[in-house]
Amino acid sequence: MNLLEIRGLESFAEHTLVFPAFQLEVGPHDVTALYTSMNVRHALLANLAGKLPVSSGEIRVNGETCAGNRKRYFSQIGFLFLNEGLYERLTVKEYFFFCKKLYGSALDVEDTIRSTKLETKARTRISQLNPSEKRRVQFARILLQDPSLFVFEEPDQNVDNETRLVLQRIVARLRELGKGVLVLTGSMETALGMTDKVYRLDEKGLKAFDIQERREAEADVPEEELSVQQLVRFEKIPARMNEKMILFNPPEIDYIESNEGQTHLYIDGEAYPSTFKINELEDRLRTYGFFRCHRSYIVNLQKVREVVTFTRNSYSLVLDDRVKSSVPLSKTKMAELKEMMGLK
Repeated sequence: MNLLEIRGLESFAEHTLVFPAFQLEVGPHDVTALYTSMNVRHALLANLAGKLPVSSGEIRVNGETCAGNRKRYFSQIGFLFLNEGLYERLTVKEYFFFCKKLYGSALDVEDTIRSTKLETKARTRISQLNPSEKRRVQFARILLQDPSLFVFEEPDQNVDNETRLVLQRIVARLRELGKGVLVLTGSMETALGMTDKVYRLDEKGLKAFDIQERREAEADVPEEELSVQQLVRFEKIPARMNEKMILFNPPEIDYIESNEGQTHLYIDGEAYPSTFKINELEDRLRTYGFFRCHRSYIVNLQKVREVVTFTRNSYSLVLDDRVKSSVPLSKTKMAELKEMMGLK
């Protein structure tokens, strides 16, 4: 049985679609990341946590719904929210024992202190910890709850490298133990740091990112020596994030920018470093309706909403993406664009 099953869930806010009906499953040993905006994340968390009733579709945790057996539902799911309170007058160790008693946990407090790297802070009041250490106390709280399904909201936002490493080890351990983990984040780096199973959820629905690990045999080979066949599948455009590669379909790309020798793909306002130079991308994407509108920019013409004239020789293209991006259009390219569109 899947630990989490979402079927036909959709959300509206004041008659505006937040996300359409989608399906998602998280099973034992699964770590799944949802890359979302803040509005989408808050709406989904409200549904999962029973703060907002499910009006369309259903959510099941180990077969239980929140509207059914509420007690059994919440005994199977644990939440780590971005902003959650702590009993700051307690020491770290006192708080851990409090959580152990609260949840009737069989986990050992000393082991939990070690796994969160708080040995030197065990007798320190939580109020005296720095933000990263407090975040690790929150990690410990959900570990002591010991649910079947863990839901993390922005788990490594504004924390130090030691805390990020603690989180990655915790998630890896939970996977080994057969737990399910759902990470909700607006950071692709966070998502890729914990799993290869990454989805985007927005007003267009749920879409899986196509992600590949760079093969160990290629790790020490200069990127320029890798063949096209090694870097990209047919009709996919790769972007690099840490040691992982995301493969985008050309229609997903809004525009491309080259700056100081580095090329970035822009998708829904987010920038992704590309493995190709801008001239190579121009050749690869021409047949998909992309246009070199400036020496440093390529634009997806299907995403262009407006052509704006600033001065006699200064133009820009406004795109129909989430952030209404503006891309420069050079004077010579303006003439070429008019010719392409049959305008005089």
